[in-house]
Amino acid sequence: MMMFYKSLAIFSCLCFFMPISSTAQSDGPPVLDTEGRPLQRDIEYFIKPAITDVAGNLTLITRKGDQCPFYVGQLPLLSQDIGNGVTFRPYLEGEDTIREGRDLKVVFQAFSICITSTEWKVGEADPTTGRRFVKLGSDDTATGYFRIDKSDLGVYNIGWCPSDVPIRGRPRCGSAGILIEKGLRLLALDGSAFPFEFVRVETAAKDLWSIFQQKK
Repeated sequence: MMMFYKSLAIFSCLCFFMPISSTAQSDGPPVLDTEGRPLQRDIEYFIKPAITDVAGNLTLITRKGDQCPFYVGQLPLLSQDIGNGVTFRPYLEGEDTIREGRDLKVVFQAFSICITSTEWKVGEADPTTGRRFVKLGSDDTATGYFRIDKSDLGVYNIGWCPSDVPIRGRPRCGSAGILIEKGLRLLALDGSAFPFEFVRVETAAKDLWSIFQQKK
């Protein structure tokens, strides 16, 4: 009888530490674009404010004192630029649909004359505010993965809080918002979450063409 209980205890421990299957982990509502379609791996999207008359799309930003665009930032409202599109790559292999609360890579689809990756990663903290900037650079650890969550108000927020990627200890989770530094709008964690929405680049191009045709 004692051997039976020992075997049962060992079996229970093994079940407790057994990793959850990818299928179980990938369950969850899909993130939707502005047309109500689920976001897909390797499809290019603009990330724009979910509220109007605030600012423009997200793009590569050159911070004061730098010669290269190493940061993720937001265009000013009246900018003639439309920003840079991004693609999403889920951490879970075989998952093509972008789902809420799942770890994923965010990559700008942009050309840079600087020798750096256009992948997003968690960067250093601002010495004054303590908020962590979102930077560019290749990083296959947990700090190179983000997530998209829907708020209680029904808008999407971008954040960092690893759930699929292995990480030691308890992560310092944070939502992405905008930190204004000398007129620059920089994406940074640990502040108020900024509401975003996602529009396919091809959809945005069609809208711009339609507006151009109306003005002719």
